[in-house]
Amino acid sequence: MSSTSLISFSLPSYALVLILFLALFFPQPLESSSDYATLVYKDCASQTFTDPTKSQSQALSLSSLFQDLLAHSSQSKFFKAVEGESETAISGFFQCRGDISGEECYSCVNELSQMSNTLCSQAMAARVQLYGCYTYYEADGFHETSTSEANLHYKTCGESKAVVDGFAKLRDTAFATLINGVVHNNGFYATSYDSVQMMAQCEGDLGGCECGECVSSAEQIAQEECGESVSGEIYLDKCFISYTFYPDGKPINPHPENGQRGNNNSNGKAAAIVVGGAAALFLGFIFLLLIRSWGKKEDD
Repeated sequence: MSSTSLISFSLPSYALVLILFLALFFPQPLESSSDYATLVYKDCASQTFTDPTKSQSQALSLSSLFQDLLAHSSQSKFFKAVEGESETAISGFFQCRGDISGEECYSCVNELSQMSNTLCSQAMAARVQLYGCYTYYEADGFHETSTSEANLHYKTCGESKAVVDGFAKLRDTAFATLINGVVHNNGFYATSYDSVQMMAQCEGDLGGCECGECVSSAEQIAQEECGESVSGEIYLDKCFISYTFYPDGKPINPHPENGQRGNNNSNGKAAAIVVGGAAALFLGFIFLLLIRSWGKKEDD
């Protein structure tokens, strides 16, 4: 077949080739591993807004509270507010993870307000934890049964067990590094120690010593409850920790809460440059073929 006959392809043929190319080199993005809006747990008070003289005002106060929190979420990772007056006031706060952007924080807090209304409808107090952020609110006069920093809200331990010698010692040494890091880094720390990736965060207004004590309590729970599990997450009143052990020393970040983000940014950028260059060359080739094809049709 001659080159002339190749150029006589119709426009739809070129379009089809272009579509196939774009589908191969620019596939639909997979679900992000940094899905900060994924629910971790919820804790709703059993008491609800049932007093007819207060319930409507309390509901309005709660709505205003979430609007106020959302308004600050793109500029701050932690914010407290009080809405309403006297006996119908609602106080609360949000906190985003220390390693997410303002835009991600805003999206996460926006999801929090919707989830809180759905999951803890009419509750006088609620705590909703997502991977990237959490919120807590309570109505005036409501008191939790426990406000201890060591009050456990949620824990999960990986099903896989470590089969290497010295795992407990390695994990505990990593935990000591985590405590020191979170105390000296404004209440948030994500790092790797040997083959263990870990992260800790304390409530935004918790002091350094209190933060260290809280994280220490979480680590003790992890040691006792998770044992030889290669991963775990512990959420207390004032702090949380997560850790994952990678026997081969190659963390893959299967969950957004595990370890640091962006370890492969340079590789990703290099791949983007290569793919982008190939795309530009191919699109330029298609454009030339289209021009020649149109010119041939006009001559005919």
